Amino acid sequence: MDKISLLGLIVGIGAILAGQVLEGGHLASLVQPTALMIVLGGTTGAVMLQSPFSMFWRGLRLVKWVFVPPVVEYSKLIDQISHWSHISRREGLLSLENFSNQVKDPFSRKGLQLLVDGVDPERLREAMEVELGTYEEEMRQGAKIWESAGGYSPTIGILGAVMGLIHVMENLSDPSKLGAGIAVAFVATIYGVGLANLVFLPIANKLKAYIAREMVGKEMLLDGLMGIAVGDNPRIIESRLQGYVYREPNKAESRSPGRR
Repeated sequence: MDKISLLGLIVGIGAILAGQVLEGGHLASLVQPTALMIVLGGTTGAVMLQSPFSMFWRGLRLVKWVFVPPVVEYSKLIDQISHWSHISRREGLLSLENFSNQVKDPFSRKGLQLLVDGVDPERLREAMEVELGTYEEEMRQGAKIWESAGGYSPTIGILGAVMGLIHVMENLSDPSKLGAGIAVAFVATIYGVGLANLVFLPIANKLKAYIAREMVGKEMLLDGLMGIAVGDNPRIIESRLQGYVYREPNKAESRSPGRR
């Protein structure tokens, strides 16, 4: 459980509600179901219109990472690759076939199977880089769903405000309806801007950071497999992989030296 995500959400929303109370306002005035329906419905519809279903669904599924992030244990991965390299050095690449049947990660399993099949190192790199690039692009497109929502939400909020003002203008002769229309107008803007900057955009950025962490792990794996394929000393492989640990996960946009 990523407690800082939950804490950030509570602090952000709590600060706004506290400010409303300190200014002498009432919390009930911020509760406008109509305005919320306009902003959430309009934003969702816009995102659905711009996205294929698979991308939209992937973005929804990724949101769980904000509170339950994927586990990437770099030290464990280094130990695993180091173990494979020692085994292959002593017993040959065919000895890795048992490991290829045991690992659960499809990317690792494919790489090990290519090693066992005796694929040329350069062909192995090309095949794995294609899969790695496809995976990264799919994940980033899923994260962009939330980024797009952050872009549309404020505009939909303004649309809700204009609709509220239209409602006010239509009922100038009935003062009892003016208050509700004005409330929807201003609260819709608050919902649009607030959801964009407190929810949608932060979710998108956090997902990108976790995707970058996953990519570092996969780059480490590819680097290790290439070292095994060309017969590098296990200590050299382990030492090289240790260098990845000190990279900032959210800065991991660049590829490893072997992929440039």
